[in-house]
Amino acid sequence: MAAGYGELLRTPHAARLLTGTLLGRLPNATAALAVLLFARAEGGSYALAGALSAVYGAANAVGQPLLGRAVDHLGQPRVMLPAAVASALGMVLFAVVGLEPLPVAYAAMLIAGLFTPPLEGGLRALWPTVLRREDQVHAAYALDAVAQEVMFAVGPLLVTLSVAVWSEAAALLVINAVGVAGALSVVISRPSRQWRSAPREAHWLGALRSPGLLVLLGSFFFIGLALGAIAVAAVAYADEHGGGAVSSALLSALGVGALVGGIVYGGRTWPGAPERRLRLLVAALALGYLPLVLVPGVVTMTVLAGVAGVFLAPALACAFVVVDRHAPSGTVTEAFSWLVTTFVVGNAVGTAVAGPAVQFGGVVPGFTVPAAGGAAALAVLLAAQRFLLDGPRPVVRPTMYRTPDEPRAENDRNHAAEPGFRARHQA
Repeated sequence: MAAGYGELLRTPHAARLLTGTLLGRLPNATAALAVLLFARAEGGSYALAGALSAVYGAANAVGQPLLGRAVDHLGQPRVMLPAAVASALGMVLFAVVGLEPLPVAYAAMLIAGLFTPPLEGGLRALWPTVLRREDQVHAAYALDAVAQEVMFAVGPLLVTLSVAVWSEAAALLVINAVGVAGALSVVISRPSRQWRSAPREAHWLGALRSPGLLVLLGSFFFIGLALGAIAVAAVAYADEHGGGAVSSALLSALGVGALVGGIVYGGRTWPGAPERRLRLLVAALALGYLPLVLVPGVVTMTVLAGVAGVFLAPALACAFVVVDRHAPSGTVTEAFSWLVTTFVVGNAVGTAVAGPAVQFGGVVPGFTVPAAGGAAALAVLLAAQRFLLDGPRPVVRPTMYRTPDEPRAENDRNHAAEPGFRARHQA
């Protein structure tokens, strides 16, 4: 297993792209905490800090697929780096102006969120051009999912350390400077500069015209909902069982479970169609959420949280493969960006739903929300499975590793012309 990951990371450009993408995504991963700490330091209320973070999150959800579509059309360097700089400048404006005048603070959040570069989708579009074997691409998706867990665990620590050493404003500046450096490292790399999307059919829906992709997005909306609800329910559980350290333990256990599951999943080759495998992984994920409703003692609850997280990273990694197979030609970055947006929106909805559930019903209803979310995610896959199983086309190897007589292709697997559209039109 370790040898397989080692071989993957020794492939030219692989470690650099993974590291640069993680650093480039650091501002997004830490925005909620960094904005909260800065707003509070400036004398703002928790409600105001939450509103600013909500503006950032909403703008980010809108910007990711739009920028992803621009990347598919214009290439990575021409979109990613200007977007990263614009997003960082939005945070710089926020750090300089503070909360007064308030409209400027909201505008800064809007800019920072809207122009967050779609590095996550961009990396997944690059993997098939960097790695020579399909099993390595699948392992890279799993490693990507694992790295996300590490980033979301380490990122808040870096913000807290920056605040302790300097200040809340400095933390905003440092984290976003690191983000720009990470984006720069990615876009000046050879794979990023040479990557070109396949020709795309003109369609205002872009990637969303794929029925299989819509099914996947619907399912992962509910998985995002489940995770958002767990965070709220964990805090409510901690209030009844010893305080904030307990909620941290539960969420850490969830993350550790995802790390272990992702490493094991990516360490071997799995037979069969990934669409069928995804149903099994989501079913296991949904089953893992059910025992949390029992709300046992802290030790048992922590173990259950770890078990609940085991299938998260494998489900994400498998979903990346399915997105790759179902994205219409020329829309792969946009498709991955839609997955990010759907997951984030689901997470926010889960938080919003779990809050009243805990407020009026207690801890058990709070943990019922993620259980229901997992069940809904599985139900979507089962109800619309024909769209997933009928969609993908035969694999065509990426441009960098094809023979001269093979057709040009990007990493997406749907290369058939869409009915009703003319190939000469470019979106």
